[in-house]
Amino acid sequence: ENALEPERVSEKLHQNTFWLGRGGSVTHTISGIDIALWDILGKATGQPVGRLLGGRYRDRVQPYASLLMQEPGPLADHLRALRSQGFRAFKIGWGPFGRHSAALDEAIVRAARDAVGPDSRLMVDAGGSDAFWKQGYKWALRTAHMLAAFDVAWFEEPLKPDALPDYVQLRRSSPVPIAGGEVLTRRQSFQPWLEAGALDIVQPDVTKVGGISEERRIAWMAQEHGIRFIPHGWNTAVGVAADLQLASAFAETDLVEYLTGSPYVDEIAAVPWQLDADGLLAIPDQPGLGLDLDRDAVAKYTCGAKLLL
Repeated sequence: ENALEPERVSEKLHQNTFWLGRGGSVTHTISGIDIALWDILGKATGQPVGRLLGGRYRDRVQPYASLLMQEPGPLADHLRALRSQGFRAFKIGWGPFGRHSAALDEAIVRAARDAVGPDSRLMVDAGGSDAFWKQGYKWALRTAHMLAAFDVAWFEEPLKPDALPDYVQLRRSSPVPIAGGEVLTRRQSFQPWLEAGALDIVQPDVTKVGGISEERRIAWMAQEHGIRFIPHGWNTAVGVAADLQLASAFAETDLVEYLTGSPYVDEIAAVPWQLDADGLLAIPDQPGLGLDLDRDAVAKYTCGAKLLL
């Protein structure tokens, strides 16, 4: 990196801040260890992790197909293909949204709603944690009103991740719920946001915040402040398995994010994830996370590293 120009170094640091979260690789490591320890505890006690977390409020949960935005035509084709696979909830994010024109933003959302139909849940993620995000409060409020016309379930990351006062005002004024929190790590980072009433939906990522232990504490705080807890899940099959167990343990967590088209989700699980006839995912009731990994697939995507004993 020393050979790069300062601007290039800064860009890479900003990119890492988004992908790794504010805690960086250290909290990723802690998260992985914590998730593994919960899996071990579940297997040692013969209980699914969700029951160890406090109970199982549900045995199925709705996954929302999470995908990057494209121009209206290709996006609609992609969404129709996912709907044919059984998904009935969808989140579109990033891409050109908020980066070109209000007309294109509306065309994208209109195409998405037409593709998924009136009875599917549709969420929109502006991607305000993008290092080069330029939109502010006025854009976010105007866009929220546009999204309301298309019955969008929530508006995610409409502002930069440090714009706490603007998030508070937007939540009070927006006709659609406001979601965020994916770049925050550890409960101490979430506390001021929850106490200020900046979000309707908080989205900690179990692979970033410190694992299941820390995410449970964040979810408890959210409950105390009347804020919905919906896990962020742009990660791997292990993250999906952890999110399913968390969803079983919190009464109002009726959705989990499902990153579509990722081999780290679809291929490394020994038993592939399957939607049922209602478009729901079963929450495993086997001891631990209920996830077995395909060792050959893990080796393939880790360049042959011997990560499993």
